[in-house]
Amino acid sequence: MGTFIQLVVDGLSTGSIYAALALAIVLVNQATGLVNFAQGGMAVLAAYVAWWFTGIGVPLILAILISIVFSFLLGSLIERYVMRRFERGDPDTAVVVTIGLLTLITGVCGWLWTYNNQQFPSLFSLDTVQILGASVSVRSIGTTVVIVAIMVLLQALFVGTKLGLALRAVAVNPQSASLSGLPVGRLLMTGWGLAAVLGAVAGALVAPQLTLTPGMMDNALVYALAAVILGGMSSPIGVVVAAWLIGVLENLAAVYVPFIGYDLKVAVPFVLIFVVLIVRPQGLFGRKAVVRV
Repeated sequence: MGTFIQLVVDGLSTGSIYAALALAIVLVNQATGLVNFAQGGMAVLAAYVAWWFTGIGVPLILAILISIVFSFLLGSLIERYVMRRFERGDPDTAVVVTIGLLTLITGVCGWLWTYNNQQFPSLFSLDTVQILGASVSVRSIGTTVVIVAIMVLLQALFVGTKLGLALRAVAVNPQSASLSGLPVGRLLMTGWGLAAVLGAVAGALVAPQLTLTPGMMDNALVYALAAVILGGMSSPIGVVVAAWLIGVLENLAAVYVPFIGYDLKVAVPFVLIFVVLIVRPQGLFGRKAVVRV
């Protein structure tokens, strides 16, 4: 029983990392209608900024806050001066541009700070506590709590605030939103900026566990995209639950399903995607898109 609980708790912690990046992807999509593959690279850059400031003696919390402000400005500027040229064109072209941005940003990180592993200080204690016979790290608990708080805030933003409703209106029909008097350009910049802030939080949570490298978010980005597909692009709660489900089932399958083991556990989320897309194409918590013609 202790092993099972340990695997579940570790899966929730790992899933929370995927969820942080998935929430940023959902936020960009809800604000612009695009899927941003550059989100992982922006998170890595934010983590390097925070790490650099800690290296010159800035306290960790303040360094992360600085990286959050930097990320908001970076996301806003990328939308204004890069993505805006493609947002009204072919969506496939815009997606390719975000992939190019991912490559560029990670390359810049490697050029500035090398590709060597760097130790990033943890926000939370490395101590462990005993829960039903399992050793649970305080860092795992803290990571999960942070993601739950972000999920609640993001859901509240989309559903219960004028800003969230305006972001969704711009993503669905920017022309009508503009005719209604909404500042479409500023809202698009705000959406990208807020998503970059979530990426900065994800980077600060991931870097202490994986060590800081330019490519540390590559695998997490794949799992985050899987969580977005499983949970539904329109549901922050759905993508978090899906990310936790991926993390937990991956751990359990590696231990309790002999033919999968640790070598094939990466296939678990993709099997889940295959099944969910057949049964419920909009995702577990997503809504069907209704198009009037």
